[in-house]
Amino acid sequence: MGKNIISQRRGRGSSTYRVRPLKLLPRMGFSRKPGCVVDIVRHTLRKSPIAVIRNSDGTTGYMPASEGMRVGDDVARFAMPLSHVPVGKKVFAIESIPNEGPRFCLSPGSAAVLLSREGSKVRLKMPSKEEKIFKGECYALIGVPAGEGRAEKPFMNAGRRSKLMKSTGKLYPRTSAVNMNAVDHPFGGSGTGKKKPPVSRDAPPGAKVGAIAPRRTGRRKR
Repeated sequence: MGKNIISQRRGRGSSTYRVRPLKLLPRMGFSRKPGCVVDIVRHTLRKSPIAVIRNSDGTTGYMPASEGMRVGDDVARFAMPLSHVPVGKKVFAIESIPNEGPRFCLSPGSAAVLLSREGSKVRLKMPSKEEKIFKGECYALIGVPAGEGRAEKPFMNAGRRSKLMKSTGKLYPRTSAVNMNAVDHPFGGSGTGKKKPPVSRDAPPGAKVGAIAPRRTGRRKR
């Protein structure tokens, strides 16, 4: 009898893949009130540093840190509606709808470019070269997320890599699927010499492993 593959077991909430909620910071967002940066901290579950904001009413908020951001900086220098951003500027931590919080371009070094304004909306060129249209009321941060080049630093030993993967709920070390037994994975049991059939397009996400069924078969007519 077979076993659930990794992508299926992750959804069951076992301790192997569960991330402790105590490590999670409060939800990041943009405050419409005046404030300043009081600290820049690092968090295990986020790739980019986080800026701690003290608002004028005494409340505390969090937002992704921008390159060049320092303690004591005014938040209004970085966070503003897209309708106020000059054309050609780089922006990140973009809201998809007003007051939703940062959604796009959160990875270190990734940023979108404001191409043009079209009435009450703006057109942005995303890092994938795709152009998207956002409402002018959506907030974003000016610049590029801090922490670029983080992935270039080597781990140096397996222990650090193991702790990082465990903190994010990833399985480490990971065994290649073709090296497993046939009961453990659809790719397992390669010693039988049988070719694995393609997976149906209607299969659920947990069972969709391997080559997806082709849209058409046979020789293409010219």
